[in-house]
Amino acid sequence: MAVTAVVFDFFGTLTPSTPAGVWDDHAARSAAPLGLPAGVWRAALDSSFPERATGRLGDLAAAFRTLARRNGLDPGDEALAAACAARLAAQRELFALRADAVPTLSELRARGLRLGVLSDCTAELAESWSQLPLAELVDARVLSCEEGRRKPDPELFHLIARRLGVAPQDCVYVGDGGGHELTGATACGMRAFMLRAADWADNEAHSREDDWSGPSLPSLSDVLSLLPRLP
Repeated sequence: MAVTAVVFDFFGTLTPSTPAGVWDDHAARSAAPLGLPAGVWRAALDSSFPERATGRLGDLAAAFRTLARRNGLDPGDEALAAACAARLAAQRELFALRADAVPTLSELRARGLRLGVLSDCTAELAESWSQLPLAELVDARVLSCEEGRRKPDPELFHLIARRLGVAPQDCVYVGDGGGHELTGATACGMRAFMLRAADWADNEAHSREDDWSGPSLPSLSDVLSLLPRLP
């Protein structure tokens, strides 16, 4: 296998899995400034994910204003700003990487491999990207909220390969299976591996491929055993 690049999913792959209770808590924190019940706001966030993850609702403030209006509120600037600040703080907690993420990516770079991130995500990740330690380790990123499409759209997989300067057939793809990403990567010629870490069952992912029958890895660091050091 002539691999020259590795593409990683972000949430639940480079970061730990996120249980439902954490999402409930985060929704409550951004609902409070708006005066909405936490459950109502959580439902609004869940149902709007396809729109927010493809950028159709604009930046975070625009998206939150739209969602509040859908629930019969027209929040003032102060309440909206407080809700957005609470959301950003909560999301940044989810940007913390797995303990073996930086060592694994650093070693892959030392071996001469190109590294990419392909994520279905909302505007918060794009806005925070430059502040993440990950940004210095990754050669290219493709974020759904910036591209207007979600996994398993083949254009996303071809786009990350182009940005890495490689063919899809030269890429290994690693993800927890959210958004049917493994099937999507495979269809584009990448060799896909499911990251099935110890916390995999805790993750509340969108359209996850729980029935994936392809190869899997128990930890991120196991990617290293797949790939040799390039000359």
